[in-house]
Amino acid sequence: MIGRPESRGPGGLVALQPEGWPAPKGYANGMMGRGQVIFVGGQIGWDAEGRFADGMVGQIAQALRNILAVLAEAGAGPQHIARLTWYVTDLEAYRANLKPLGRAYREVMGANYPAMAVMRVVELVEPDALVEIEATAVLPE
Repeated sequence: MIGRPESRGPGGLVALQPEGWPAPKGYANGMMGRGQVIFVGGQIGWDAEGRFADGMVGQIAQALRNILAVLAEAGAGPQHIARLTWYVTDLEAYRANLKPLGRAYREVMGANYPAMAVMRVVELVEPDALVEIEATAVLPE
């Protein structure tokens, strides 16, 4: 199990990995932390002027940047994110873009891999949105 206090990362979070389970790629099975919890509502792939980035990968990168902007208001960063929930309108496009998506994710988030879930939804409130991502972060005590 990775969830020992001495294995805390720079954000104070601990990845939880049951013994004998295969190591997850690009996410954690669970996260543990203490401190102030920050809930970031669903962010979509538009900028401050309401302009959408091009394509799924562009919108995902922008949604992640938007999450980081909200977290910065609390003095938090990507290392404090314990959970991301992704809602995508086209699961096939998501799957077809895993490599460029991974590169875009690392450019924005660095090597921080929280617990994650991805699901397909029929549509989002904004008609041009291809993705919406929610985040839960923990700012250490």
